[in-house]
Amino acid sequence: MAGKIKNIIEQNTRLEGICEKMENNPSVPHVRRDFMTIAISIKVNDGLVLAADSASSIIVRDEQGNSGVINVYENANKVFNLHKKLPVGAITWGAGSIGQASISTLVKDFRKIIMEDEAHKIDEKSYTVKYIAEKFFDFIYNQNYLKAFESWPDIQKPDIGFIIGGYSSQSAHAETWLIDIIGGKCNGPILRRASENCGADWFGEPEAITRLYKGFSPKIFSLLKSVGFPDQQIQQLELLFTENLEIPLIMPAMPIQDVIDIAHFLVDLTCKYSKYSPGPPTVGGPIEIAAITKHEGFKWIKRKHYFNPELNPKE
Repeated sequence: MAGKIKNIIEQNTRLEGICEKMENNPSVPHVRRDFMTIAISIKVNDGLVLAADSASSIIVRDEQGNSGVINVYENANKVFNLHKKLPVGAITWGAGSIGQASISTLVKDFRKIIMEDEAHKIDEKSYTVKYIAEKFFDFIYNQNYLKAFESWPDIQKPDIGFIIGGYSSQSAHAETWLIDIIGGKCNGPILRRASENCGADWFGEPEAITRLYKGFSPKIFSLLKSVGFPDQQIQQLELLFTENLEIPLIMPAMPIQDVIDIAHFLVDLTCKYSKYSPGPPTVGGPIEIAAITKHEGFKWIKRKHYFNPELNPKE
């Protein structure tokens, strides 16, 4: 098994070298080297929509300390209901597991804790999304991630991100919080969109959506810097591009069904972009979507099961 893992890592290393040569060749179009996923959060006045693909990368480390992706599967769960009785959900991107547990299993473990464990149960009549995000951070990062990758060098530790979003008790509008583990480090939940702030956020492989939404590649500013553009001028260009090229796809007053439709479109766009771009398709599989609104709460719009729900009715 160790020999097989070593061979796969060596193959991935050679592939990365080929991709690097292609990236440096001006005759070859863009080659992706980003996260293997797309996860989208869109917030409007009427609620929050979470959407993602189902591709998931599995990372291992051999006896010599080398780590790498050994496989990509297309049936991972990346959209979650964090509490069965509360309008709060999550999306994830990055590595598909922590230690021997998948992210999906860990999220369900957390949900069970905050619903059933008397010491950690959420007060359903008085809670905040921030509080749930902080508890989730402590569970995922402090209790699981740090222990699982304690012996790994920081440069080899997998990156994993989450958006925790929904409605606090008595709140009229949704909010979202970002947990971003990069190089083994994370400072905890950061407010991504406050209750009055509407818009779209996307994570993982940003190229396709950024080109459509912003009107330019996210790599353009690093390219300008590499050919000698000063930082101040790059900042001015970024502001100029944003003001003149960005398409206002998301309007605060959009009906929730239209938000669902555009979320599906953006995930599908990235899947197709990944499929037809050079390199292996690292975004794909079934699209999952959930909507969270003030009165209806968390509702699945598109969801996959490994079992047939009709053959397994709830007792």
